[in-house]
Amino acid sequence: MTYPKVGFLGPKGTFTEMAVMTVFEKTEKIPYETIPRCIDAVMGGEVEYGVVPLENAIEGSVNLTIDYLIHEQPLPIVGEIHVPIQQHFMVHPANKDSQKDPEVVLSHPHAIAQCHRFLRENYPNIQIKYMNSTGAAAQYVEEHPEQCIAAIANELAADEYHLSIIHRNVHDYENNVTRFVVLHREHVQVPQKTNQTSEKTTILVTLPKDYPGALHQVLSAFAWRKLNLSKIESRPAKTGLGNYFFVIDVEMKMDDILIPGVKAELEALGCGVKILGSYPVFKRQAVHIK
Repeated sequence: MTYPKVGFLGPKGTFTEMAVMTVFEKTEKIPYETIPRCIDAVMGGEVEYGVVPLENAIEGSVNLTIDYLIHEQPLPIVGEIHVPIQQHFMVHPANKDSQKDPEVVLSHPHAIAQCHRFLRENYPNIQIKYMNSTGAAAQYVEEHPEQCIAAIANELAADEYHLSIIHRNVHDYENNVTRFVVLHREHVQVPQKTNQTSEKTTILVTLPKDYPGALHQVLSAFAWRKLNLSKIESRPAKTGLGNYFFVIDVEMKMDDILIPGVKAELEALGCGVKILGSYPVFKRQAVHIK
């Protein structure tokens, strides 16, 4: 029996791999070094699905993902995964019992920012080195046992790279969550899971030029239909200064009346409208370890 190939932002041991494991129980997981490379792999048929980060509750949107999907590879969104972000401070086992504090800590810039208070209070003089991912940081520590260094990463990375966690839950905010999107070349259904929590539709809207009050009328099209919007975000259209498009998340799946009615009303106003996806939302449960 063959299992679907799922690409993700690697290397192994990242939160993106955790997202993959939340939805896909049996699959061939293929890590990619960058978000564009992962998205390209889906479009090119190297993998069936791709999983990439979209937004962090603390650091905000991952603009690279949004812009690449809009301007480069317009793949449908077929799922969303929420993963709680629990960061741990880890070292090589050879240095676990060392009396000397680590001289350098490695991690992704977002992870460092999420653990700023911990680092300031416990390692105020430590040197910070940024890596492409938390998994890459853990991998580097594993490969350099002779160096007095540490990584900030998740428990999956500690297991994958055989590191010792010396401080658990070093993140500054308990309710930190990252949203990941599942991409496919077609509008398909991802495997159904018991941890599905809701459904969502994402719409791309481009406003007409020289139309006073256009954004107000766009929002009104949703409001009078009593459609709840969980997010509206503007991004540069890359067609000139001051030109933007809006990405809007609607808290319901695509239906036959309400959302098509919104689309028709906005197009009548001269807006460009594209459905980026209508999909289930999954949530990974946090593991509370002290």
